[in-house]
Amino acid sequence: MDIKKLPKIELHLHLDCSLSYDVVQILDPRVTREEYDHDFIAPARCTNLAEFLRCAPRGFGLMQSAESLTLVVEDLFRQLAADNIIYAEIRFAPLLHLEGGLTPEQVVRITDEATARMISSTGIEARLILCTLRHYTAEQSLETAKLVQQFKGTRVTALDIAADEAGFPLAPHVEAYRYAREHNLFRTAHAGEALGPESVWETLRLLAPTRIGHGTRSYEDSALVEHLKQERIHLELCPTSNVQIIPSIETWQQHPIDLLYRAGVPLNINTDGRMCTPTNMNKEYEGMSSVFHWTTKEFLATNLMAVEAAFCEEALKTQLRSTLSTAYTQTT
Repeated sequence: MDIKKLPKIELHLHLDCSLSYDVVQILDPRVTREEYDHDFIAPARCTNLAEFLRCAPRGFGLMQSAESLTLVVEDLFRQLAADNIIYAEIRFAPLLHLEGGLTPEQVVRITDEATARMISSTGIEARLILCTLRHYTAEQSLETAKLVQQFKGTRVTALDIAADEAGFPLAPHVEAYRYAREHNLFRTAHAGEALGPESVWETLRLLAPTRIGHGTRSYEDSALVEHLKQERIHLELCPTSNVQIIPSIETWQQHPIDLLYRAGVPLNINTDGRMCTPTNMNKEYEGMSSVFHWTTKEFLATNLMAVEAAFCEEALKTQLRSTLSTAYTQTT
């Protein structure tokens, strides 16, 4: 099994946490490799999610102009191509990119147009997810949801909520997700990463997403595992990132991804942020193969689950299923 040649779907990927050293050098030539490794990459083992997120400003701080946003999108597509990604959903928080004078609408339009150009030039399909953040006000969250609606029909396709799950409540964001439901917008939400299964239950109850970003600690509650299975709530799991962030998961061997898969929970493998977490999809697949002995059977199954959960049109899903099935059949 040549992992590099396997086509892959990625659903959980932060644009502003995936800057390679190459693009950082272009955006700020003063940054040395040593500084990048120390300040842009989070510690291999963080005490909590808040510590992990301290590196994120180094990324989005460099993304405050049309030129920089475009360069980062182009850089990420090069990384996707190296992983043989055939479809990716890329998320970012538009309100983090206003320091250079851009409006939220301009940020989204620039990123969308850059994504469209890269889809055309690389053949890699992609969609964009707009993030509100846990520490945002209700007004900022609703503004983000309205941007998803405003750009409906472009590459922009869904709403997410990210940032410090343990530090800030969900209550201010309920209205934004109500707006998203009323306007038939796709919805995912980070949960079960910095907190346990009770956070996933709360997120499902208050926000009603169809996917959960991470949801890793769901395995601690058998009733929740059964609920995820029965309701087909898809988990966007990120093994290396989870080991980096979640104190109770110290090694790959302790990660619950294989247990959740065997329990019938829909899920797929993702990188999260390729800067904060120095990984790529090839490395994630190699880890799954080495630690859990996954073969093309499990990789195909979880990629097809990802297609089912993807925030894109059915015609594209049909195309992706065909590409995956053909490639994995030939590999087996």
